[in-house]
Amino acid sequence: MIILHLLAPAPVGGLERVVRALAEGHGDKGHDVHVGLVLARGSNPGMANAWKAIPGVTVHPVTVRRRGYGAERRAIGAICRRLRPDLLHTHGYRPDVIHGATAREAGIPVVSTHHGFNGGGWRNRLYQRLQVGALRRFDAVVAVSRPLTEELAGRGVPRDRLHCIQNAWVGSAPPLSKEQARLALGVGGKFCVGWVGRLSAEKHPELLLKALDLLRDLPICTAVLGEGRRRRALERRVQRAGLRERVRWCGVVPVAERLFPAFDAFVLSSRTEGTPMVLFEAIAAGVPVIATRVGGVPDLVTRREALLVESGDHVALADAIRNIYEDRVSAAVRARSAHERVEREFSYDAWLARYERLYASVVEIPSGADQVCN
Repeated sequence: MIILHLLAPAPVGGLERVVRALAEGHGDKGHDVHVGLVLARGSNPGMANAWKAIPGVTVHPVTVRRRGYGAERRAIGAICRRLRPDLLHTHGYRPDVIHGATAREAGIPVVSTHHGFNGGGWRNRLYQRLQVGALRRFDAVVAVSRPLTEELAGRGVPRDRLHCIQNAWVGSAPPLSKEQARLALGVGGKFCVGWVGRLSAEKHPELLLKALDLLRDLPICTAVLGEGRRRRALERRVQRAGLRERVRWCGVVPVAERLFPAFDAFVLSSRTEGTPMVLFEAIAAGVPVIATRVGGVPDLVTRREALLVESGDHVALADAIRNIYEDRVSAAVRARSAHERVEREFSYDAWLARYERLYASVVEIPSGADQVCN
């Protein structure tokens, strides 16, 4: 098949990891895979170059000015006419809203993978309504978790076009040793709590900072890997709380999963999630996990594999960090169980095959498409 993926990428993120994994995996299987990148004018050229480095995948960067939606549609339309892909696979609200119709007008089937709603203010809610309206007209919509599947169905996405395919663990660069990773992050020999993600409302980094305030009696530090608009406000909050020496802001770190061995515990503090790729990375590194019980997280880890807390409960999060600090043997047992479960139930090859069957059903190649989660 000729497959065209389309996204407006951030420098790093779970959505971007999923697209890379699909593109590279299906390219290895002999499909003709292309990736369309919608890039804002002035974007770092290194972003497009990083995508071009994916073996066996052809990348088509489209640079757009702010609100230049007409020119953007024409550019993507030209790519579709030139490639004549068997299907367009969109990722994210911008490609869903702007370009799904372009492909359908050209007679190209459209598949979207929906990675989750971000919440936020009125602007985000408007984008979400527009996105759901677009998804209702797509040939197939993939939700990456069971709760997200039900939410999309409740918002009017037809069930016969709705498919639940949870994300999978995709191995990448080999991790550094614990000593090398700690040296790279500058965290010394303290018990290190890791947090990785976009510094945004839905990821709720404030929850971890509030938990740290209750753990002043423990010799621990936190390494925060990621960037976002909230960073300055978060730094001021840490300063006011007198926690500046206990929080290290690391910014965006390329191939961040190599540094996960530096962590003695990993915290996912999100208000909402699909099936978070960052949890796979922490589990693969053997790090004990603490996560909020949201979205697809309980389908990925149970209390046998991680400590789960309610979203917004900083007291429970502090207790969970203390639990790992004081009982590292039990934490290591949970981490091993999580690793075994990921290898058993979230394999890369099975995931690629599910998408292949879905693609085949959309382009009317005889095959059966998955409609249930693992």
